[in-house]
Amino acid sequence: MPDHASGRIDLARLQEVLDGPWAEVRNAHRKHLDARFLPVYGETGDQARERITRLLSELPVELGIASAFPTEYGGRSDVGGSIVATEMLAQVDLSLMVKAGVQWGLFGGAVAALGTRRHHDAYLRDIVSGRIFGCFAMTETGHGSDVQQLRTTCTYDPRTQTFDLHTPHEAARKDYIGNAARDGRMAVVFAQLLANGRRHGVHAWLVPIRDAQGKPLPGVTIGDAGAKAGLLGVDNGRLSFDHVQVPRDMLLDRYGRVAEDGTYSSPIENDSRRFFTMLGTLVRGRVSVGGAASAATRSALTIAVRYGDIRRQFGTPDAEREVLLNDYLAHQRKLLPALATTYALHFAQAELVAALDEVQGGDGPVDEHRQRELESRAAGLKAAQTWHATRTIQMCREACGGAGYLSENRLPSLKADTDVFTTFEGDNTVLLQLVAKGLLTGHRDEFGSLDGWGRASFVAEQVREMVLERTAARSLIERLVSAVPGRDEEVAVTDRGWQLKAFEDRERHLLDGAVRRLRNGAATKKDRPFDIFNDVQDHVLAVAAAHVDRVALEAFVAGIEDTADPAVRALLSRVCDLYALSVIEAHKGWFLEHGRLTPARSKAITGVVNGLLKELRPHMRTLVDGFAIPDAWLHAAILREEPRRQESMAAHDAAGDPQAVPA
Repeated sequence: MPDHASGRIDLARLQEVLDGPWAEVRNAHRKHLDARFLPVYGETGDQARERITRLLSELPVELGIASAFPTEYGGRSDVGGSIVATEMLAQVDLSLMVKAGVQWGLFGGAVAALGTRRHHDAYLRDIVSGRIFGCFAMTETGHGSDVQQLRTTCTYDPRTQTFDLHTPHEAARKDYIGNAARDGRMAVVFAQLLANGRRHGVHAWLVPIRDAQGKPLPGVTIGDAGAKAGLLGVDNGRLSFDHVQVPRDMLLDRYGRVAEDGTYSSPIENDSRRFFTMLGTLVRGRVSVGGAASAATRSALTIAVRYGDIRRQFGTPDAEREVLLNDYLAHQRKLLPALATTYALHFAQAELVAALDEVQGGDGPVDEHRQRELESRAAGLKAAQTWHATRTIQMCREACGGAGYLSENRLPSLKADTDVFTTFEGDNTVLLQLVAKGLLTGHRDEFGSLDGWGRASFVAEQVREMVLERTAARSLIERLVSAVPGRDEEVAVTDRGWQLKAFEDRERHLLDGAVRRLRNGAATKKDRPFDIFNDVQDHVLAVAAAHVDRVALEAFVAGIEDTADPAVRALLSRVCDLYALSVIEAHKGWFLEHGRLTPARSKAITGVVNGLLKELRPHMRTLVDGFAIPDAWLHAAILREEPRRQESMAAHDAAGDPQAVPA
């Protein structure tokens, strides 16, 4: 058995650290979500949709899934709690999490963030209670990431005092819309607002799409998006509008109003800035997706690590039994660095949720610079978390061999259900470009658009030298970095300051290089504006990835600093070493090319990583048990066999049987 059984690590203390300030929300889910909420393997799409819709109405109120809404409408005014609730729901059933996210995060969240008091009074209570099911109709067949160029139009007619909502061609059809194919009765529809002959950019309307019997309303065409690889319980559909009349007061007009005579007014004059301010209020969805991806990753790692502690394969000349999978270095190389990265991203997510709760949870005006930083951080972490989920869940599937391919062992559904996370709530490649743009401009312009970035004038006016911005344990990290002597060879690679400095130096160098290349392009390619940016796109993506790596490491360091229990703190410190050195090892080429590592030091890092794997091997089970995922939620048949296998092995040992127990 692993050393965690000796009690040297108090799992309750480790769980406290990982559960964080919303531990009550997490524990409520562990207590109230029983077996009826678990996925059903092998069901059809129709069966899954029926089950998920039913379960959505049965979610216990104690969970606080809709807790972000004001208390007067049935919520708790707890933004952070709603994100954590979504994350916990993802560990039970990702279809249920997405369905709930569409209803209360996207649809309800848009009404709350973009509407005004009359919309709130008329609709929020019924949205929170689930009496009104709705959709979030933004993405179009022809436009996904570039939302500012949507083609659906909503034209105001002062004679009727209504808007004419219209889908001009098939590419403007609303596509992949959750809740549309079956359950949605209303939709928040994003379209280009036209009034008095002028276009005012993208706005949102609250539009009924079905009658009380579930039939499409006149002028509304509803279709099914069709079979998908995963998330079978989510009824994704398509919406088209043929000159549908929408009353003037159904415009969600917090940021833009149309008077009876068609006069348009807004507290934000610039169309582009207004649009990205509107989108910024909806950042919770992106934060939720990243958190859900990490939750699914933790489930997959728990299954794989626990299986590796009972599955044996191949023997050694001096042993009577075959070797546990987790005792192989190759297996440790798969699981432990992924586990260390999962811990780092968990701390980064916790920091992001706390920042979101602080920025958007109050009643006062939102600090614009902090809001843009928040959006950038959410974009970068969402990309990192969802890509990490895709890689890690596949690795866990392979680590479980053929058993990992069986539906009954959960991993195939985790893989299928999270695969789309890399491209919804923002395509990851686009999101990383937006992160880099924020770093290059200091968040001075509208975050969220790549339009015009390649213009020579933009590069000359906006791109600036890098200034590192920290959010976690600022003074501690600066102290650790400043304590590193000038000669790296004098510092152990496990020195935290050296690790932090290496991450910081890589980000700074990459960003400085991108600045130089952009400025050179602006000087030599003035007649080819697209090429200015396109020619450095790979460099820009590397900048953003390095930035997220640093953010995650700093969050991990801050999390360790806040850990009171000495044994837990020591364990987390070694996991943090593994995360930092695994990232450096993965980017050895860059560090060697740029003189940040000597060949000898580069080789030494691999040796230290292998040493950390051996040191952490006895704690693998401890590290996944710290996630406190109830056994029932893992829903994997190979783990239900765990006690039986261990008893069988013990019986063989007692009998002196030289043969390994078949697995």
